Amino acid sequence: MAQDEKYIQRTFELARRGVGKVNPNPLVGAVIVKNDRVIAQGYHHYFGGNHAEVDALNNATESVEGSTVYVNLEPCAHYGKTPPCAERLVETKVSRVVLSMRDPNPETSGEGIEILKKGGVEVLEGVLQKEAEDLNRVFIKYMSTGLPFVAMKTAMTLDGKIATRVGDSKWVTGEKARSLVHELRDEYAGIMVGVNTVIADDPSLTTRKEGEKRNPVRIVVDPSGRTPTDVYVVNSKEQARTVLVFTEKTSPEKREIFNKEGIDTVVLPQKQGMVDLQVLMEELGKMNIDGVLLEGGSTLNFSMIEAGLVDEVFAFIAPKIVGGENSKTPVSGKGVDLMKDAIELTDVKTMAIENDFMIRGKVKQ
Repeated sequence: MAQDEKYIQRTFELARRGVGKVNPNPLVGAVIVKNDRVIAQGYHHYFGGNHAEVDALNNATESVEGSTVYVNLEPCAHYGKTPPCAERLVETKVSRVVLSMRDPNPETSGEGIEILKKGGVEVLEGVLQKEAEDLNRVFIKYMSTGLPFVAMKTAMTLDGKIATRVGDSKWVTGEKARSLVHELRDEYAGIMVGVNTVIADDPSLTTRKEGEKRNPVRIVVDPSGRTPTDVYVVNSKEQARTVLVFTEKTSPEKREIFNKEGIDTVVLPQKQGMVDLQVLMEELGKMNIDGVLLEGGSTLNFSMIEAGLVDEVFAFIAPKIVGGENSKTPVSGKGVDLMKDAIELTDVKTMAIENDFMIRGKVKQ
């Protein structure tokens, strides 16, 4: 069992090489072992490319007949952009497949395993399943619901402020913590803010990191069409796509101005005078945006949490105190009345990043 876990851990490492390249497909790695030797490794490189199992088979240094294949996700059983991996493994006469988790698609879950077993391949499943589910949490949510996985990112001082009383926010955390945020941006297909953030900060909402990277789709929630025409997210369409989310409160003339500039606009129903966020998530899902990094202001953050649409929180905390009765906090809105109704996080992890700290946790549903 320890040997199985060792090789499954290696599939996780390989799978992570596909971060930011395979959406909305899952992150998958594969290792082929024969006579206690690794004879091949592979992973899913990009959307539409060979799946991890096929990539590994193509990299094999010798015949894979009689070998054990380790993979973090059940081999597929359907014809899509590539043929079924389960059938290919049977054809190559591997003896054993060890996997972490089943396909989360309820329509196909278990079918790959059945193909393997009917082909005489021994199957062991559930090895490091929890870790595998965490690795592909975005894919699981999107595949099972059609809605994007939402991670809320905040950065605040020790006394819970995201800016000083005059609105200065550069910078709350140190350089290394900010670099980690750009790693997060590379992982998510979309990044979302409210119009107040665009007006106050004029952010670029792009990924600034070394090496290969991608810029997420920039989503601005703007019920009344207040986005200025001279801000960065409007005038940098060559860097990243921007989607402005309006309600019918925004005039057709204002929408046309942005459309002529090559900016996508979407008009969605209102809910209590704001954009109906549930409908917004459904629309983003239809756009193949499987994951969203929420970097909103305090009002949008609370609205998303209140609607039950936030799955995970990344809270960066700097050992600074700025005070100020009116200094902004990461989450505002109406808030809850009783402490027992507070939104709780589970599976909490903490990380020290030089002088800063990051707290990561799943939102308790």
